[in-house]
Amino acid sequence: MKFLLITLITHLDPTRSTRQRFREVVDNAVLGEELGFDGYGVGERHERPFISSSPPVVLSHIAARTSKIRLFTAVTTLSLLDPVRAFEDYATLDNLSDGRLELIIGKGNGAAQAELFHVTAEDQWDRNRESYELFRQLWRSPRVTWEGRFRPALRDAETWPRPLQQPIRVWHGSATSRASVDLAAQYGDPLFSANVTNPIEPYAELIRYYRSRWAHYGHDPAKALVGAGSAGYYAAPTSQEAVETYRPIFDARLEAFTRLGLTPVFPTLEDAIDRGSILVGSPQQIIDKIHRYHAEFGHEVMHLHADADGLTDKQHRATLELFQSDIAPELRRTIPSRPLGGE
Repeated sequence: MKFLLITLITHLDPTRSTRQRFREVVDNAVLGEELGFDGYGVGERHERPFISSSPPVVLSHIAARTSKIRLFTAVTTLSLLDPVRAFEDYATLDNLSDGRLELIIGKGNGAAQAELFHVTAEDQWDRNRESYELFRQLWRSPRVTWEGRFRPALRDAETWPRPLQQPIRVWHGSATSRASVDLAAQYGDPLFSANVTNPIEPYAELIRYYRSRWAHYGHDPAKALVGAGSAGYYAAPTSQEAVETYRPIFDARLEAFTRLGLTPVFPTLEDAIDRGSILVGSPQQIIDKIHRYHAEFGHEVMHLHADADGLTDKQHRATLELFQSDIAPELRRTIPSRPLGGE
């Protein structure tokens, strides 16, 4: 199994400046590489409480501070972006990072960002599909002739710079809709399940649908590739210590949800541990839980939250070190995984 750290760059702490928050994100990527994580992902959101509106800029800075870790977008919201401009940004980043880039694409979430970019609920999936189809052509061909609904047509258009990787691996982020799942299966691309907000079954059903559509489109079932997220992580030598340390962090998250007008699916930490994908407990408890999820998903890649989320720097580093020393080796041994792009 491969392991990513991912951040959506939430900014909820009024005592920390925007500059400090960005520095924390970059420092966590450096730490992730130091500790042996396989990838580091930066989300894209265009509304409060996120400051992740420009992942290629953040990832470019991370690329300059690291040398080995794969760099992921989580997700690139192609439904909101001009695919030509997105291609230019990410082709540039691909070169600057020495070909360490992997994209996770999706339509994005949130009413505010849809209003910013004049995207509606009725056309967002069509925009996502159209933008991806053009982006895919641009990555593979130096000159493209194309016509669609949502941007001006291209006639033998030339795009620069040319990317380093040919082709690039593009994952499709999946949370609730079959549209992204079908698009991934159609093109033979991997799927990354959000696996954050709800109990396991809705995500497992979408992954089963992905595998059925994969076969429908004539792809070899053995080549389907799935990743999955988690809703939080904290490991300690004992489950009691892990729960005691993480409880105020979870309670603070519930309070933040309430301030934003959101109703949490899991009202207590115990419920989230029992029914959700949050990974809080001893190393063996977390290993067992990931194996249970793997039995449903068959995933080869998973992510942990990159952010400290209220842990001290010492606690954050210690729990990531514990993951790499006591959890990851067993999961790498028992759950085979194919290389990430570029390996």
